[in-house]
Amino acid sequence: MNVVVTSLTPVLPEIVVLGGALVLVLLGAAKGDRIAGIMDAACIALLLIAAVLVMAVPDGRFEVFGGSFVFDGFARFMKVLTLIGAAAALFMSIDFWKKEKLHRYEFGLLVLTASAGMMVMVSANDLIMLYMGIELMSLSLYVIAAFDRDNVRSSEAGLKYFVLGALSSGMLLYGASLIYGFTGTVSFTGIAAAAKSPSTGLVFGLVFLFAGLAFKVSAVPFHMWTPDVYEGAPTPVTAFFSAAPKVAAIAIFVRVATGAFPGIVPQWQQIVIFISIASMVLGAFAAIGQTNIKRLMAYSSIGNIGFALVGLSAGTASGVAGVLIYMVIYMAMTLGTFACILAMRRNGKAVEEIDELAGLARTHPATAFMLGAMMFSLAGIPPLAGFFAKFYVFLAAIEARLFALAVIGVLASVVGAYYYLRIVKIMYMDEPKAPFEPMAVPLRVALGVSGLFVIFFFIYPAPIVAAAQAAAKSLF
Repeated sequence: MNVVVTSLTPVLPEIVVLGGALVLVLLGAAKGDRIAGIMDAACIALLLIAAVLVMAVPDGRFEVFGGSFVFDGFARFMKVLTLIGAAAALFMSIDFWKKEKLHRYEFGLLVLTASAGMMVMVSANDLIMLYMGIELMSLSLYVIAAFDRDNVRSSEAGLKYFVLGALSSGMLLYGASLIYGFTGTVSFTGIAAAAKSPSTGLVFGLVFLFAGLAFKVSAVPFHMWTPDVYEGAPTPVTAFFSAAPKVAAIAIFVRVATGAFPGIVPQWQQIVIFISIASMVLGAFAAIGQTNIKRLMAYSSIGNIGFALVGLSAGTASGVAGVLIYMVIYMAMTLGTFACILAMRRNGKAVEEIDELAGLARTHPATAFMLGAMMFSLAGIPPLAGFFAKFYVFLAAIEARLFALAVIGVLASVVGAYYYLRIVKIMYMDEPKAPFEPMAVPLRVALGVSGLFVIFFFIYPAPIVAAAQAAAKSLF
């Protein structure tokens, strides 16, 4: 049941984040980079306060701004996950910026504005609000990709991301205009009512709209920006990219598919199945020859998005629940892995080559153990959390009788295990190199929490599974 409300309670988290960002902009302009540490702490606090406010919104489905903004169980789940991911990535970045002498107050502010855009995306209930959320997020991400402005690689990453992002936005807008032209409405509810008997023009619009969304989740064949941006951007930025924006982009992908086009599942299901298979296969094979660990994680993220889309391909509530569980576990694995990558420092400089991990088990046994757990989990080896992530999406695909998709997914997972286990082999079997510098406290905390979650998820998965199932049901 939809409840149209006049109060701004469902939008309060977004108001707090954007209002706090405006206040901090003035403070930063007055005080400069000397209060960058305080600014980062304030930004983390604002993100966590927003997460608490999201949890405090009463249960139910609420619509504001004439129905263009919706708050339901799905929005609650994905917003909390997005905010936690953004706060964790910002927390992990503090020590890196200090050591690289790049600790500027703007980074936290850009994470705040990007997070606000992500929250708007998750709650978008029409095409205009969808575009507003995507652009608010994207404009912030373009800037932080080039945050190390004196570094050619970082500047190149930002420029590539901006150019290709502009192209994807154009495709998304063209698709939205076609959908509006053939349905006469921008509301997801109105589109769903008008799209029960799809026309050729509407299907074309759907293809362009999904192409724009596929770029945001870095799904094949719109993945071309991901390896270069992941490698070129500063490592904390890459960690942020791999967590919160991915969650928000998957959320809007799911909401558009299930909310705007529930009557034409066979049409969009073909698109999602294709990009899911292509992403899983390319992610599995393209990562094999990588020597840079950030570039390897880029292809890993492409493959993982393919696995997550297996659940959406089913077009069922259990499939969407599988997507949500997958994104929770994926974010934990990714943040834990990037905590280890951020700790790869020797002689005051960050190193990124996979071979630099040689003999890590002898020089830093605890870090090697945790990173090994992350790699085994990403490979989908039981009883670690990554196995259950893939289990739930493959189970949904089998229930929907998408047997070929599930089989291809399993085979791609087997191929992908090669490059994950290669990292474990390098850490435990190769001759050790000089030890890394001691890991900073924020990275230890992030790695410890992620590692414990990944290792012990199988003991008590019920709370997350139940929350994901309830969130998925709110869409159907």
